[in-house]
Amino acid sequence: MAAQKINEGLEHLAKAEKYLKTGFLKWKPDYDSAASEYGKAAVAFKNAKQFEQAKDACLREAVKLPEAVQLIEKASMMYLENGTPDTAAMALERAGKLIENVDPEKAVQLYQQTANVFENEERLRQAVELLGKASRLLVRGRRFDEAALSIQKEKNIYKEIENYPTCYKKTIAQVLVHLHRNDYVAAERCVRESYSIPGFNGSEDCAALEQLLEGYDQQDQDQVSEVCNSPLFKYMDNDYAKLGLSLVVPGGGIKKKPAATPQATPEGTTAAPAEEEEDEYAGGLC
Repeated sequence: MAAQKINEGLEHLAKAEKYLKTGFLKWKPDYDSAASEYGKAAVAFKNAKQFEQAKDACLREAVKLPEAVQLIEKASMMYLENGTPDTAAMALERAGKLIENVDPEKAVQLYQQTANVFENEERLRQAVELLGKASRLLVRGRRFDEAALSIQKEKNIYKEIENYPTCYKKTIAQVLVHLHRNDYVAAERCVRESYSIPGFNGSEDCAALEQLLEGYDQQDQDQVSEVCNSPLFKYMDNDYAKLGLSLVVPGGGIKKKPAATPQATPEGTTAAPAEEEEDEYAGGLC
C-alpha cells in the first residue's frame, strides 16, 4: 500500500514538472495545473507516511500557487472585458479555492470579487454563496470586524430573495461574532433589527438569542453555555459552532449555586430552619 502511494506521488511530481516546461508551442508554464499536481503528490506521500517528501511537495505547491492565481486573475479580467462574466466568476472562484489554505486573506478577496461579479449579473444566490465562503474565512482568521460586515451583507441578500429562515441563522452568526468582539450593544441591535424579518419574532432562533444575550448580560456562563451547546448552535457551520463553544462571558462568569439540602438531625429527622436572631433594636432605639 505504501509503495503504491509513493509511486502515485512520484507520478504527480512528474506531471507537475511537465506542466512547468516550456517549448516551441508552449511559451508559458502552466502554474495552475502544476500546483494542483504538487498538491496531489503531497497527499499521496502523506498517506504513505513519507512526511519529508509530502512537506517538499507542499512547499512546491505553495510557491506555484501565487503565480497561478495571478494568471487566473488576469484571465478573469479578460473574460469580463469580453462580456463573459460567468467564465470570469468561475475563474475567480477557482483561484480562491486554490489559494485558500495557503493565503486565506487573498482567498477572501477573490471570493468577494466573485460575489461582486455575480451580484452585478443579478445572480444573487450565487453571490451570497461566495460571500458566505468569505465570511467563514474571516471568522476562521478572527477578523471579526470584517466578518460582521460580510455576514450583514449576506443577510441583506437573503432578505432580498426572501429566504427568511437563513436570515435567522445569519443573525445567530452575527451575534456570536459581535460578542467575540466584546460588543454587546451591536449584538443586541442585530436581534432587535431582526424583529422586522417575517417569522423571526417567536422563532426558536429568536428565543435562543434572547436567552443568550440575557445570560451574557448577567455574566451567567452556565446559561450562555447551555444555549451554545444546544443543537441549534452546534449544527451551524463549523466556524460559527466553534465561536459558540468558545464564548466566555465578561469577567469569567458566575456559576449557579446548587440548591441547599436540608440538614438531618441525629435521629434522622429534618431540622427546622433556624429562626432569625431577634434584632435587639427591633422596637427602635428608645
